Amino acid sequence: MKWFGVVPAITTCFASGSRIDHGFMAAHCQWLIENGCTGVVALGSLGEGATLEPEEKVAVLSNCAKAVEGRASMVAAISSLATAESVRLAKAAADAGCDGLMVLPPYVYRGDWREMKAHVSAVFSATPLSCMLYNNPIAYGTDFLPEQIQELAGENGNLHAVKESSADVRRISAIRALVGERLALLVGVDDAILEGIGAGAVGWIAGLANALPRESVDLFNYGVEGKASHAFELYRWFLPLLRLDTVPKFVQLIKLVQEELGVGNADVRAPRLRLTGTELEATRELFRESIRTRPLPASSDLGGRAQSLGAR
Repeated sequence: MKWFGVVPAITTCFASGSRIDHGFMAAHCQWLIENGCTGVVALGSLGEGATLEPEEKVAVLSNCAKAVEGRASMVAAISSLATAESVRLAKAAADAGCDGLMVLPPYVYRGDWREMKAHVSAVFSATPLSCMLYNNPIAYGTDFLPEQIQELAGENGNLHAVKESSADVRRISAIRALVGERLALLVGVDDAILEGIGAGAVGWIAGLANALPRESVDLFNYGVEGKASHAFELYRWFLPLLRLDTVPKFVQLIKLVQEELGVGNADVRAPRLRLTGTELEATRELFRESIRTRPLPASSDLGGRAQSLGAR
């Protein structure tokens, strides 16, 4: 398992009656990889994992793992209300053929460090799979501080990465100062990717990549390769869309962009509802303006550059 490159947190596609469209999801995974993504994460917040039944989660993981077929990394997001449920899902992910786990703190309960350490450590030790800790204090209320991440890394040999979503790019530098190259650091906030790369991040758990993978991969590679003028030009165009990943209705917004581009639909599972009224029209207007000025994708070999980064 190599934690690097653009790894979309994929949306969960629903068909009529809120049924999961496994056919589309398999094709979507393959399309993302063909456009240079180095892996996919299923069942995350963007994947509406909190609304899926346990058997639905396992079915999504099995389907996506078969679709990836060793061409890229298959990662399962592990989250629940209870530690025991997270442990069961981690084991099911291993059985389904996943390569790694993205481990979240428990939903709702915001425990202290002793409790959160026990929770994530139980998931890490449930399987031999490579694990990435997901730190998102904005969404989940639990903040894994750099010193705590260092402690987890010292006690859990299969903790290999951190998805840093505090929106404070200084956290990446702080973690690196404590653990060096021991952990791969990945950006989890779409509109902080270039800043994160500048601080030493080697990967991006991306949202808008679900709709615009080629632009996402180009942006990431420009940042890693130090092509500042190319990166800034693409970033300036991309930022209005990337900021859709940072608001409460990010799932509806990103799915709407997918629908507008013909690479998915905007259906969500309750309690989320599709956008309507002025909110819908404002997003469509933003999308139309972005597509009107959409730059041409880079013509170079994206897959080759991604593999080169992973070998570093």
